[in-house]
Amino acid sequence: MTDFSAAFAQSYEMLIRFDPVLYGIIARSLQVSLLALGLALLFGLACAALLALNEFRGKKTLLILVHTLLSLPPVVVGLIVYLLFSFQGPFGDLGWLFTPKAMIVAQMILIFPIVTAYGHDILAEAWGGYRDQLRSLGANRAQSALILLHDSRHALTLVALGGFGRAISEVGAVMIVGGNILHHTRVMTSSITLATSRGELGLALALGSILLLLALLINLIGHIIREQAKA
Repeated sequence: MTDFSAAFAQSYEMLIRFDPVLYGIIARSLQVSLLALGLALLFGLACAALLALNEFRGKKTLLILVHTLLSLPPVVVGLIVYLLFSFQGPFGDLGWLFTPKAMIVAQMILIFPIVTAYGHDILAEAWGGYRDQLRSLGANRAQSALILLHDSRHALTLVALGGFGRAISEVGAVMIVGGNILHHTRVMTSSITLATSRGELGLALALGSILLLLALLINLIGHIIREQAKA
């Protein structure tokens, strides 16, 4: 019991005195996950709009594939990205392996199916309700997509929050492609894993507290958005 009390006391001390190692890890985690989310939203919402507003051969198969990717194991993503950016891989010359760039790519791949699949469902429903009205106003597909994206912003923000939660809590892929290097690629989840194995429970608890706080914040923001959408 004494060891646990000491660990909690150490984690509290690290948080309040702004331990540079601790907050460096937190900042790096947020940077990687937010950049991955931004890229996933950019490409994912574009794909979602294209799928929602257009009919073409093979669309159902493509949607099934996208929904299947929702359960893509993070370690498999890590392995794929590792092979792509390894020295003998097709993108090895970029030198991205064991850098935050490779971690961003891995997390983006994990978030992309979430944004595309749920974004498509939201935009397809909106398109069904507004299709005739938008066509009567003379809006083309690009204009219609922008209008639907704006009109569905509350629901799409919830999708983005879910994507961020997926990224910030992921550990397998970032450890494989990032290497968990201190002051370089070490993020909260990989740090917790390493700190626990080393018996550094104070650091692990401090980082775990931040992750729980982020989860609470995500849910609070989601609740506010849902209430605003009802108003």
